[in-house]
Amino acid sequence: MTTPPRAALVLGVAGLAPFVWGALTALMPVLARFTTDLVNARLAGVSLLVDYGVVILCFMSGALWGFASRRTDRTAFALSVVPALWVLLAVGDDPREALRALMLGFVGILVLDAYFWVRRYAPEWWIALRLGLTAVVVPCLALGLYHG
Repeated sequence: MTTPPRAALVLGVAGLAPFVWGALTALMPVLARFTTDLVNARLAGVSLLVDYGVVILCFMSGALWGFASRRTDRTAFALSVVPALWVLLAVGDDPREALRALMLGFVGILVLDAYFWVRRYAPEWWIALRLGLTAVVVPCLALGLYHG
């Protein structure tokens, strides 16, 4: 494995901020109230974790589509849309069920990342980045599930 390019690493780590903030505001009601008073309740706690989780899981599906588009492998194209379809079919109105579905979705997309990486559709550094990011995202979603 190689080190991710600086831009990918910086943007990937920056993209963790809403997950971390969502988990913190789920754990600490005073931070949630501060966020609600300052901005909006959707940008705190479970609401933020679910909304942002949906966005990022679909974004990651698009990244896989990009990898698939560099090949003519129908399986890769089919697999690339699975995360977006998972969001559509598994993330419902109940926030707790949505968090569970997102946790499974992020673990599942890590499996897909590994598939694309092993087949050399994704860059060499891809799996290292994805492992690190997923290691933060899933626990943040779990904190929201069990403390939100």
